[in-house]
Amino acid sequence: MTLTTDAAAVPAAPPATDPAALQVVPARHPARWIAAFAVTVLVAQFAHGLATNPVWEWGVFGDYVLSETIVQAVWVTLQLTAYASVLGFLLGTVLAFMRLSRSPLLQTVAWSYIWVFRSIPMIVQLVFWFNLSALYEELGLGIPFGPVFWSVDSDSLIGTIGAAVIGLTLHQAAYAAEIVRGGVVSVDGGQLEAAAALGIPRLRQIRRIVLPQAMRAILPTAGNEIIGLLKGTSVVSVMAIGELFYQAQVIYGRNGRVVPLLLVATAWYVVLTSVLSVVQYYVERRFARGADRTPPLTPLQRARRSLRAVRAAAARRERPVIPLKALKSAQPLEGTR
Repeated sequence: MTLTTDAAAVPAAPPATDPAALQVVPARHPARWIAAFAVTVLVAQFAHGLATNPVWEWGVFGDYVLSETIVQAVWVTLQLTAYASVLGFLLGTVLAFMRLSRSPLLQTVAWSYIWVFRSIPMIVQLVFWFNLSALYEELGLGIPFGPVFWSVDSDSLIGTIGAAVIGLTLHQAAYAAEIVRGGVVSVDGGQLEAAAALGIPRLRQIRRIVLPQAMRAILPTAGNEIIGLLKGTSVVSVMAIGELFYQAQVIYGRNGRVVPLLLVATAWYVVLTSVLSVVQYYVERRFARGADRTPPLTPLQRARRSLRAVRAAAARRERPVIPLKALKSAQPLEGTR
């Protein structure tokens, strides 16, 4: 008995398709184009308003942005930021290691300090330190709970700038302590155990093993905190200190040009913040050398590479073109030397 099959019932094999003959259709993203168009329109409208709205008074802005009074106020702002940042992070590092200590007393004191100074607003702390003489008329040195050998008037010792630095430092130290503690905790504890097994002293473990690795976790948050402190120095205007925002207030209080003077302060804050951001980028890049063997190019390095590529392309265009016939005639014949 033989079985026969109908040829028409057997499905035909699919034709072989050449991959080179396939048409590649790029994916379309209409929503992306619509969003880009809307954002472009909004940015153009904002730029047009900056250029045409007379309320901005760009002439007044140009008169005051580099004036002596404003430049001196910028210098005061930078001084307050530098003093409070350095002293705040030094004190914050001490508080962080107190919290990591095995002593219950040190842990409790550090935790209480951080809790109190993070709970009180900065402006309240500044006003309190500004009026310290009302609480302590004199400050002195002597035996605890005993006689005082040397004393001085509080106002003459601290002063207005000193009170601002103290308030900013103590406020900053509470946040810096948590930043440093988080970075130290992020380091693997097994490395400390290995270092202790090798007999490395505790202080050297912290200085040579813990902190270099913890800096990668500390720096991003610390940079943000310093930038926030730079802008937060405007709060000391309540103490009549001649920093940037206070001087802008004094000037527009005299001439009534509020918007351009606020724009002057805004421009300086943007410039200073940009400088700090660049510094933070390069410091983070330096401390990431051990973890990233091939770090990405910096913007300056990318600009130099692009410039070299442009110069190389220009040199190729200026190179004379030799005709093909001349090249063939210049080639030696086979069998000749």
